[in-house]
Parts: sequence; structure tokens; C-alpha cells
Amino acid sequence: MAENAGRVAVYLDFDNIVISWYDRVHGRNAYGKDRQRITDDPNDAAVTERLRQAMIEVGAIIDYASSFGTLVLTRAYADWSSPVNAEYRSQLVARAVDLVQLFPAAAYAKNGADIRLAVDAVEDMFRLPDLTHVVIVAGDSDYVPLAQRCKRLGRYVIGVGVAGSTAKSLAAACDEFESYDSLPGVARPVKAETTTTTTTKDKSATKTAAATRKAKAAAKVDDQGEATALLERALRLGHDKAEADEWLHSSAVKTQMRRMDPSFSEKALGYRSFSEFLKSRDDIAELEETGHERLIRLRETSS
Repeated sequence: MAENAGRVAVYLDFDNIVISWYDRVHGRNAYGKDRQRITDDPNDAAVTERLRQAMIEVGAIIDYASSFGTLVLTRAYADWSSPVNAEYRSQLVARAVDLVQLFPAAAYAKNGADIRLAVDAVEDMFRLPDLTHVVIVAGDSDYVPLAQRCKRLGRYVIGVGVAGSTAKSLAAACDEFESYDSLPGVARPVKAETTTTTTTKDKSATKTAAATRKAKAAAKVDDQGEATALLERALRLGHDKAEADEWLHSSAVKTQMRRMDPSFSEKALGYRSFSEFLKSRDDIAELEETGHERLIRLRETSS
């Protein structure tokens, strides 16, 4: 993390993050299914409750961005006349966020946020040469060229997106990528268990839900396995540059892991700290803690 010496520009594709989080909370493609209902009667009690459950913690995003330095500008792009987005206007204005109004060409057309956001960001980099960090809050692979251009122009690029809805290519194009789910202040969605009945329809739904839970559990196992492999590669690279059995600083190992996979986050994997993550991998890594210094090296048995 930068020592608050940076000057940061933040760009939020607000429709993208809101819709992605709605789907994360209520299930795959939930927003697409509920869109017409929300548009027709946004004040319906059931609609209001579903929107409330999927509210974005705007402050969590802005606070995270501010950890890299002074926020020089923060812009959010959306159709602010939409009832889904209108709920956030006061929150955003209170945090000094500029609201950029976009009008979709048709009821279900893209609103062009990616184009407008990218044009503004590139213009800002030339207009404000002292910008050091660019934070892109989105998950669309359309932003890959923007992230690459920002890096070529010497800016440190941070991406923020919803887990499961972010293109891997976008995460890889950033210098650092953080899941919105793992930001401090964001409560992970927990779906309530419902009482089942003996109808054929409900039995089918129950089987589908069970299959979904099983698939998610398998995905978590895969994520843990990928993280272990990433750690081992980072350790081997560190040892290749130094003596084979030399201790490495854990912070340097984490930095190398983030370089190889900007989407890596120990918190997203369920660990409170990187040290806790390392301790869970003691079959491949040795950890030595002396005072405030944490050193790590690959176990000889796995070399």
C-alpha cells in the first residue's frame, strides 16, 4: 500500500457494480429477471426489499481508494434517473463524487459508460500529469485497454470488482485487483434457508439449489488450490534470485504473488491476514516470525 503520497483518480461504472452485486446477492442473472419489475413498480414492497438487500456500500469503495493517497477526483457513471441508482445519489454527493449522467439509447441497451469513462480517464491523465494512481471500479473486459493504457502512461492501476462477475482479463491487466466482497465494511451476502415442500416443482428447486451449493464449494476448493500453487511459484522465483534456502520477506512474496495474479486476496479466501494464509500452507512453506519481521521459505521436502 502506498504511504498516502499518491494522487488518486477513481472511476466507477456504477451500473456495472450495482447489477453485479445484485446478481451476487440474489443469484445468477437475478437483475435481468427483475429488471422490468423494478422499472414498472420500484415502490413495491418486495422490490424495495430485494434492492435493500443488494445495496452497495459506497463508502467502502471510496475509503479503499483513499488508502492509496489523496483523492483528486472521483466520478460515477450511470443513468441517475433509474430508481436503482437514484437511491445512491445523496450518498455519492456526500462523498464528493461527481455524478456523470448517461442516457441509454434504448430501454435495454448499454449506456456507453465504458466509452465515456475511458475517454475521461485518458483525458484526465494528460490534463493532470501528477496523477499517480487510477482506480477502476468495474468488472467488464471492455476496460482492459484502458487499464493497459494507464499503465503505459506510468500510472499504478487498481481494479475493484464483484467476485464471480469480473473478467479475469481485467484483473490481470491491473497492477492490483481487489474483490468488492473483501473490502472492509462490506458484508458478504448470506442467503436464508427456506422451508421445502413435497411438490415436484419444489423438489426440483431444492435439487438445483443443492447442485449450486456443491458447485460453489468446488469452486472454493479450486480457488484454494490455485492460491497454493501461486504461493509455491512465488517462493521458487524468490529462491531463484537468491540462495536456494534463503529466507524471504513475506511482504516481498505477497508482492510477487500480486504481480503474477493481481486478483489474489487472502481475505477473499477467508483469511484475516497474509500470515494466517501462510500458516495454512505449512506443508509447503516455513514461516519464521521474529518481532515485526516475518520471513518465509519453501520447505525442503517440496523442493
